[in-house]
Amino acid sequence: MRLCPLCSGSSGNSTYVGVSDACGVLVDLGKSTKQIEILLKKNNIDINNIKSIFITHEHVDHISGIKVFTKKYGTKIYGSEGTINALKSKGIITENVNYEIIYDREIDLGFLSVKPFYTSHDCSQSMGYVLTAPNGKKTAVCTDLGYISSKVKQSVLGCNSILIESNHDVKMLQNGPYPYYLKRRILSELGHLSNDACSEFLPELVEHGTRDIIISHLSEKNNIPELAYQTAICNFEKHSMKEKTDFKLFVAPKLNDGKVNVTV
Repeated sequence: MRLCPLCSGSSGNSTYVGVSDACGVLVDLGKSTKQIEILLKKNNIDINNIKSIFITHEHVDHISGIKVFTKKYGTKIYGSEGTINALKSKGIITENVNYEIIYDREIDLGFLSVKPFYTSHDCSQSMGYVLTAPNGKKTAVCTDLGYISSKVKQSVLGCNSILIESNHDVKMLQNGPYPYYLKRRILSELGHLSNDACSEFLPELVEHGTRDIIISHLSEKNNIPELAYQTAICNFEKHSMKEKTDFKLFVAPKLNDGKVNVTV
């Protein structure tokens, strides 16, 4: 199974998960079709490999390329009922778009099975996803969540790899340029996961078998890649866990030119 963040951050998010040279899916599509085509090519992924797109929620940095992409390639869209309805209201899903509403059940694509789990975010009905290959290997895409709920924890523990949010440094956010209402929203349980909150959860993931971790969705205004990385490493050290021995840690780039790819 291959986990590849094509783009990550405030300006657009999309992640490829595939199990062979011929089959894969995207989780979110927050860049233009042209940009996604370029990023796929840079990561040696044939666009014809993309069999489905799973949407986490309807915020623009996760959906901005969907309308053109689905029109051009006819790719099927999956999402929660709340997300699908939100995309319909925005005119992104029309009668010509192939889509399916996901409830709290597993979707079997043949080459992958996809199990959704609900997350806490200020949108219609956000989801994360656990994707399982036929050989039993699992990866999770878990972003845009205000906190690690018991449901999130239950869903992602035991995955071999994970892409997880490490959105902001709390002090940078508090002292940064955002208006008070936005700071309050981001810090709430319907906001985004901070570096500290993310790092506190990572050792538990490793204890349950996760070996490859990509921290992602970093804020452009309220975070720095090295800071997010070092926050995580420091907490691993508190738990006597060593990088490259117990785990591998990566930071998802804003635009991935092929340097960050995980295969399990």
